[in-house]
Amino acid sequence: MAKDPYSILGVARGASEKDIKSAYRKLAKELHPDANKDNPKATDRFSEVTHAYDLLSDKEKRAQFDRGEIDIDGNPAGGFGYGGGPGGARGGFRSDGFGGGEAVDLGDIFEGLFGGRAGMGGMGGARGGPRGARPQAAPKGASVQYRLKVSLTDAAALADQRITLSDGKTIDLKLPKGVEDGTQMRLPGKGEPGPGGPGDALVTIQIAAHPFFSRQGDDLRIELPVTLDEALHGAKVKVPTAEGAVMLSVPAGSSSGKVLRLKGKGFTRKDGTRGDQLVTVAIMLPENDADLAARLEGWRDTRAVRAKFGV
Repeated sequence: MAKDPYSILGVARGASEKDIKSAYRKLAKELHPDANKDNPKATDRFSEVTHAYDLLSDKEKRAQFDRGEIDIDGNPAGGFGYGGGPGGARGGFRSDGFGGGEAVDLGDIFEGLFGGRAGMGGMGGARGGPRGARPQAAPKGASVQYRLKVSLTDAAALADQRITLSDGKTIDLKLPKGVEDGTQMRLPGKGEPGPGGPGDALVTIQIAAHPFFSRQGDDLRIELPVTLDEALHGAKVKVPTAEGAVMLSVPAGSSSGKVLRLKGKGFTRKDGTRGDQLVTVAIMLPENDADLAARLEGWRDTRAVRAKFGV
């Protein structure tokens, strides 16, 4: 594994938490084992990327790495104390069989390393190791990866989802505000058992395509068929939303392509506000309707409706 987590994620050392998370999401989606079943190298790369993100997403560990106190595996840099040799605890990454894994959380290996109680003084102090050292926590069990397919309307309405874990138990998940395709949810203690307790479950949300809704940013879009008389005279019609049908007023004289807006019927943003539902009017003429043809006999619309095209 490369030694620099920043290089692995392709971000600068001064990158913000948002930039680091964005880079990880992009790489994780590209490299996820489910999307690369015939490419074992992608699985290894996925583990490497997840390992780098585990370090950089932990503020304390990132700061220790930036100061040169630990390496990418969480081991003390420069060979202090509990190294990676036989009998020594190591950080590391263990595959869980689903392409995910667990970054062993060593915590703050030496209390006040390069400062505090350990200081830069002599190597005396606590028994069994360097001054200020404290025993490492036993490693937790491996994390387990899950993929949860969610309908577009459920994602917009933040409807609770039920998932069955590898142990056969089912739990209800509350989707997070601002959910997107690829959003990952962490369920503490729902992974594999280990000496230091169970690992976590990592649930990746996959938002499924919908037969008539589509997403545009935080808005939902739908094309609504209306009859000629509804468009001509105006009408109140039912229109589906993520949370059930509502009545919508179609103004008299509406043309195909006119966009009507239902406030607050789109996706929930991270701040709790919601986007809108955009309804595009589509006038549906009856085919081979002799009565309609007879009623319009002799009438012509003389407007230059294509004048803007210069034709």
